[in-house]
Parts: sequence; C-alpha cells; structure tokens
Amino acid sequence: MKNKINLKLSVTAFLLLILWTALVLFIDVKEIGPENSKVGLSSLNGFFHGLTGVNFSLYLITDWLSLIPVFIVLGFGVFGLAQLIKRKSIKKVDFDILVLGVFYMVTFSFYILFEFVKINFRPILIDGVLETSYPSSTTMLVLCVMSTLITEIDFRIKNLKIKKMLKILTVTFILFMVIGRMISGVHWLSDIIAGVLLSLGLIFLYKHFIEKVNI
Repeated sequence: MKNKINLKLSVTAFLLLILWTALVLFIDVKEIGPENSKVGLSSLNGFFHGLTGVNFSLYLITDWLSLIPVFIVLGFGVFGLAQLIKRKSIKKVDFDILVLGVFYMVTFSFYILFEFVKINFRPILIDGVLETSYPSSTTMLVLCVMSTLITEIDFRIKNLKIKKMLKILTVTFILFMVIGRMISGVHWLSDIIAGVLLSLGLIFLYKHFIEKVNI
C-alpha cells in the first residue's frame, strides 16, 4: 500500500511541476529581470525578490556547500564499484545501490535538460553573465541526494543514536541549503518551488522502487 502511495505522490508532484511551469511560462510575464529578461509570475517573483534582496555571501556559501552532495554521490559510486569488482557481477551489487545509481543518473539528466530549456533567468548577473535559473539546480541536487542519504542511513546504520544524529544533521543541512538559496536572491521564488516539486517527484519515484522489493 505504501509503495502505491509513493508512486501516486511522485505522479502528483510531476503533474504539479508541469502545471507550475505552464504558469511561469504564460502568466504575468513581464521584463523585470536583468537585461530586460522576461519573468513569469512577475508580481509574485518581484515581490519576494524585493523582500529578500541579494545576499551574495549566502549565495557563495550555499554554492560551496553544494559540493557535499556531489561528494556523497561519488562516495556511493565508489562503494558500488567496489562491490562490483569484489563480487564480479552487477547482479550481486546491492539492489539499493543500483537503484541509487540510476536515480543519480536521472537527476543529472534533468540537471542537463534545464541547462538547455530556458524558462527563467536569474534575477542578478553572475560575473556579468545572465544565467538560466529554472528550476533551482542546487535545490534539486540537495533534496535528491540528501533525501536518499537518509534512506541509506536507515538501511545501513544500526546504532540508533548515530542514526538519529546523522538524520538530524542531514535534515538541518537540507533546510539550510533550500532556505539559504531561496533568500540569497540569486533565484526567483518560482525557481525554488519548481526545484522542490521536481525533487519530490524523483524522490517518491525512488522510494517506490526501493520499497517495491522490501529493502
């Protein structure tokens, strides 16, 4: 039953993302961005950006901290490769690690996709360049990687105190990164919301496949 719920939640998140993207593309589109770039939901985005302003130091901090999920991905990659070499068959690699590998590849594919699909541009220039900003790739990276890390912590850490501490640290990191990215002023609010919706769609789909085999 829980497995079916995860699949329904994943589909719901993706449908909401499609709806949200349509709103950003067609509703209240005005040239409020740098270099007269057009921004959907401009009243909402402009109002929120006016509240937060730009905190470039917070942007740099969250940018550097986004390397942590990258190293986690590499760590699980090395772990899976070690199992493959030792066990001499991909079929003998732990199923959760295989699913994790596919999940990371899908996440990276979305990351690349939105580099080419230009929906919104940043509210500020980065090094004098107008960059795409929809959805927030840092939000997606952090939510996807750190959420799956929590699943791995549950699966692999037996000590309850260490498990609880690691999960608290992981959730704290997620909240700091998403909120920090949202109030740093380098993204429109709609970018962050899209990053969250995309992440939820992917995360619930991941949980669907993990729980399907009762890991």
